[in-house]
Amino acid sequence: MIKTELVFHRGQERIKLVFGFDDSIKAKVRSIVGSAWSQTNKAWLVPNNVETRVQLKILFPELVLPVVEKEVKRDVEDDACENSDFVFHKNEYSMRSSIRILVNYKFIRIKCPKNEKDLQFFKSIKYCYWRPEGFYWEMPNSDDNFEMVNNYFGDRINSFEVDDSIPVRKKTEINPFTADLKNKVIDAEALKRINDLIIMFRKWMEHKRYGKSTIDTYSEIVRIFLKFTYPKPPQEVNAGDMVCFVNDYIIPNKLSYSYQNQAINGAKIFFREVIKSNLDVEKFERPRREHKLPNVLSKEEVKSILNSLTNVKHKSMLSLIYACGLRRSELLNLKTSSVDSKRGVLYILNTKGKKDRVVPISAKTIEMLRDYYKIYKPKEWLFEGQIASTQYSEKSLQSVLKNALAKAKIKKPVTLHWLRHSYATHLLESGTDLRYIQELLGHKSSKTTEIYTHVSTKSLQKIKSPFDDL
Repeated sequence: MIKTELVFHRGQERIKLVFGFDDSIKAKVRSIVGSAWSQTNKAWLVPNNVETRVQLKILFPELVLPVVEKEVKRDVEDDACENSDFVFHKNEYSMRSSIRILVNYKFIRIKCPKNEKDLQFFKSIKYCYWRPEGFYWEMPNSDDNFEMVNNYFGDRINSFEVDDSIPVRKKTEINPFTADLKNKVIDAEALKRINDLIIMFRKWMEHKRYGKSTIDTYSEIVRIFLKFTYPKPPQEVNAGDMVCFVNDYIIPNKLSYSYQNQAINGAKIFFREVIKSNLDVEKFERPRREHKLPNVLSKEEVKSILNSLTNVKHKSMLSLIYACGLRRSELLNLKTSSVDSKRGVLYILNTKGKKDRVVPISAKTIEMLRDYYKIYKPKEWLFEGQIASTQYSEKSLQSVLKNALAKAKIKKPVTLHWLRHSYATHLLESGTDLRYIQELLGHKSSKTTEIYTHVSTKSLQKIKSPFDDL
């Protein structure tokens, strides 16, 4: 038996649900968009709107919903909450002994006791950061992140708060094709079906041993595409819908050619292997290919960047990227056993495309790594984070480069991949055969490597302009 009552909670009318301990009822209530446990009311609260009332009647047919009154009971916390920012509100739970979660339209914030296992969980989530000013972890509010947090902490959650003071997804009219997916109204049941399909899609790609980055990228793009085509069922999607997706979502949001290609790649696999629809996925048209040249630094600029670093670990990381032409992920995935100083080679395993390769490493580079090893003594990964046996983070590595550029007073928008491009170009200019460069970079096709011939200045500098003869 569930009792209902209207209450005024944090500036919003809410429906208070009171019921005895029952896991099945609790699971249904938690499936309602905007539901949250209120420690003040000692009960679950859900939004008081038409959509929620309809959902409540579907989930609990015998439920008697409260009649809207002129005045609604206010919480004792309201005065403190009305003007507050998106912050945790006080309750009797001690921060040191409880797990509290706060969610709004943009972020998920978590306060929890210090625990090594939980720390590793947070570090495994992309764009999840520790916020010392509030003593909480913060990550983007996405369906995947919300599901991960909910599944990981489960019954350990003591307090779950939802800040819905900013209207989110409250459109009165459903537009089947809109670039503004944040405000598109999608019912809870449809969202659940989309999530179930994405889970199936991820499992299929994991079974086929796709890389984690590819799985994450394809899953998120297909999720967006399914939300875009809602309310059309996935089984009825056609090639024309992909055209609309490109014209009404990708182009207006100024997303790249690469993003469009990834959307087509992911959609082809999804509809062919998961949905198994009659859709001819080969009708998904790709964008015209871009012919961008790689960005290259001069040897003097590379030297200036590396010499600006005083920290031995930081200098070793950027130096190794340039010395061996590594991708960012390849550097971070190196282990202490990857360096064979006796043979003078570096083993790069399970890289892009599930390929292994061996590259030469000079005596100068080996000596640099020995000095680094004596100081830091890494246990598992060649470059570890602040905690032993954990990988150095991508964000921290990018910060290292950013600081080095500032010290070297280089204004170009240099990325880590520029060092790899510079390695290949400088090899070509020094006379290294293109076939060897292809092997060193791990390129599948020689056409990919040939692009460096367009930025090499060795031959171009020999050309004399007719202007010089005037």
